[in-house]
This record gives sequence, C-alpha cells and structure tokens, in this order.
Amino acid sequence: MKQHRLGIIMHGVTGRMGMNQHLIRSVLAIRAEGGVALSDGSRLLPDPIIVGRNPDKIEALAKAQGVERWTTDLDAALANEEDTLFFDAASTKLRPELLKKAIDAGKHIYCEKPVSESLEAAREIAFYARDKGVKNGIVHDKLDLPGLIKLKRLRDSGFFGRILSVRGEFGYWVFEGDWMPAQRPSWNYRRKDGGGIISDMLCHWRYVLDNVVAPVKAVSCTAAVHLPERWDENGERYDADADDAAYATFELEGGIIAHINSSWCVRVRRDDLVTFQVDGTLGSAVAGLHRCYSQHRVNTPKPVWNPDQPQTMNFFDDWKEVPDNTVFDNGFKVQWEQFLRHLAEDAPWHYTLMEGAKGVQLAELGYQSWRERRWIDVPALEG
Repeated sequence: MKQHRLGIIMHGVTGRMGMNQHLIRSVLAIRAEGGVALSDGSRLLPDPIIVGRNPDKIEALAKAQGVERWTTDLDAALANEEDTLFFDAASTKLRPELLKKAIDAGKHIYCEKPVSESLEAAREIAFYARDKGVKNGIVHDKLDLPGLIKLKRLRDSGFFGRILSVRGEFGYWVFEGDWMPAQRPSWNYRRKDGGGIISDMLCHWRYVLDNVVAPVKAVSCTAAVHLPERWDENGERYDADADDAAYATFELEGGIIAHINSSWCVRVRRDDLVTFQVDGTLGSAVAGLHRCYSQHRVNTPKPVWNPDQPQTMNFFDDWKEVPDNTVFDNGFKVQWEQFLRHLAEDAPWHYTLMEGAKGVQLAELGYQSWRERRWIDVPALEG
C-alpha cells in the first residue's frame, strides 16, 4: 500500500490539551493506525516535529511518546520545506503572530481556538491565509462528540418538530489552588494573560449552536468574577480578575431561545460536565459528551404541581437513550483526519479560520453585552 508522508510542525503540545488530545490521541494515534486512508487507496502518514521553549520538557515528551523529531527553534522548523503543515495549541495571545509567520513560510495552518483575542485580528489572519492560498482550519472538536452527533441526528430527522429552546449547562468546580491544586492553568483567571470564561467558551457555543441547532442572531450576557483570589502552579497567591462564570442567552434563527450557563465555580449534579437540552413541539432531548436521551410527545408524562405532597414521579424513567448505531472515535482525531484529507485531496472542510472568527465575534459581543447590560445583535461576517 502506497504511503505519502506529511510533515507537521506541532507547536504548544507540552500543555494538557495539545499533548493529550492533539499529539497523543490524534496525530500519534493516526500514525499508529498506518495513516489516514485516502480515496485512491493510499495512506497519508503524519510525521510530527514537536516544538517548545523548554528543551528539557520537549525532549522528555518526545522520548516518552516515541517522537523522533523535536526542537526549540521554531524558525528553523518553519524553514524546513519538507514539513508543510503548522499546528498551534499554545497561547491565544501569540497565535495570530505565529500563524502569520507560518503562512509566510508557506505552511498550511491548523490551530486551536480561539484564533485570537480580538475579532479584528481573527479576520485579518483569516483573510491573510486566504490571500496567500494556504489551506487553513481551526478545531471545532465538540461537533464530533457522540452526544452532539446524536443530538444533530435528531434535529436532522425532524424529531423535535419546531424547536423552541435550548438549555445548556457547562462547568465544574476548579479548586482555588491553596489547599487543593487547581486543575486548570492560572492564566485562565488573569485578564492580562487572556483569561476569562467568556473568551474561552462562547467560541465553542457559537459553532455548537450554529451547526447543531440554528445560527446565532443575538446575545445577552452577564458574567462574574466569583473567586477573586487564587493560587498559581507554584503555590503563590494572585488576584484572579478574569471572569470565571458567564450566563448567556442567545436568540437563534427561527425564534429559538438558547440559554447556556458556563462556570468554573459550580459543583456538578447532572449527567455530564456539559449538557444540552433541546425542547421542541414534537419531542425533547438531552445530550452530554457521549450519551443522549430523548422523549417524544407520546411518552411525555403529565405531572401536576402540588407542593403539599412529596414528588412520586421519577422523571428520568420517561427518557430513552439514543443508541450509538456506529463506532465513535475521538472527536479531535476525527477532525484531524478530515483536515488531513482536505490537505491531501481537497476533501470537504468547513471549519476555516473565518469560521473561527465567528466564535471570537460572539465572545467580543458577550463582553460588550456584559459591560453595557443589554442585548447585542450578531451581524453576519463577510468573507
């Protein structure tokens, strides 16, 4: 079987997300399977070089994962014409500059979200990539989660009838870092370092709502800094001044109302760390990361409000799990395979840097809504 090598410069993969989801569970997993199958029967085999600032850390990662190539010299990596794809999962603050440097070196682009801290910078780099003729993509990983795939199947089948509303709950308790180490990096809670849950999560909710339910047309958002004091990775106290919870309501196309709570200051009592409930005239469904439950109108119970007696109905019993009906792979890996096919044979790919700019746009408008305490329309982005 014929193989084609694809050299990938992977930057920012010593962090949790870049290492686990992108390097180990995606690129190295694809490599272990013999590459991505192409339409002509051949396979595209990724050959990564990992890049980082700390030589000890990047060398240790390379040895631990069996990666032959590593470097601390990004410029030298970009100068290698045999490596044609640049991937970035490092700091959002530095991403536009890094992407531009890679584009100038003639590399195709794939990166984590958000693509930048501002809509202006996001659109600028999207147009730059387009004008330079490089293929480009941004991670939309939640669209390939089994729970959301099932939710979209229900929508596409007409199960919901006319969709009325969406309720989303995301989050968990992130420890402050004093008596229990925090499970998220400290920069998430410092405004000067690009932290904040609005910028981190509204970019996700944009593509989830746009693709799984209906396009977003307006937003009303308020947020909070619930925990203004935290401790960093070295046990040092710092002022946490970035928003750690956001409460957003969206108007979607067709008059659908969606409300999503996002918080790093909430204790979980629900099916998953994120859940979405969609209610329609003919049925409802609740999806988490992997599982999805539905309730048709003919199976809907008829509760009666009576505060004088304890509730005897178990409402969970009236929901049926939507079956897998297929084998689901890691969502990050699935999108890597889609993008690599796009590179190799121009297979369909929709999640460009301009699509990523839509997420940055919604985050900006969410912050504006919070400041001005009002609804903000979401205009269409040209290009």
